[in-house]
Amino acid sequence: MNRTEFLSLGGFPLLLALTAMTQHDIEPETFLFKDDGKIPNSKYPLLLYRKAFQATGSAGALGLEEHFAANNWTNSWRNGVFTYHHYHSTTHEVLGVYSGSALLQLGGEKGEKVRVQAGDIVVIPAGVGHKKLESSADFGVVGAYPDGRNYDTLRGEPGERPQADKNIAAVPLPATDPFLGKRGGLGDFWKE
Repeated sequence: MNRTEFLSLGGFPLLLALTAMTQHDIEPETFLFKDDGKIPNSKYPLLLYRKAFQATGSAGALGLEEHFAANNWTNSWRNGVFTYHHYHSTTHEVLGVYSGSALLQLGGEKGEKVRVQAGDIVVIPAGVGHKKLESSADFGVVGAYPDGRNYDTLRGEPGERPQADKNIAAVPLPATDPFLGKRGGLGDFWKE
């Protein structure tokens, strides 16, 4: 099976190299974090797809934006990850690493340190803490949100909850996985 997708950009073929896999071809690593008193985390696991795509740099970023949008994860941006613990109470988030590598702290202070690199995709449920501990100079990610939802940035400060908990409980489950679409992924792991 040829796993390379070609997209057209202004009439020129763009070798995207997002792997056209089924749910049986790739299984995400899963991470489940408990509420630590500051960071609420989630009943849904964070999903990490390793080596999900091959294109890097601006071609990789564009490919991620288009691929996420095709799966209805929009309101995208390009940058890095904040160097402080934070979470979003109003939406889930996907991060696609298109350049470099980083060591992330996931789930708050009591969470896990996880190394990510170009080609990895991280699907973060609403409420799950994340922070960049270190990175290569060229580290870059594309972030996006299901249905183009707006996001907030909370830091586990006193007074954020219980409103943050109410917000998180009201965030709907996405209809599609940002990487696999309707073929699996969060649809298999995030159940009511």
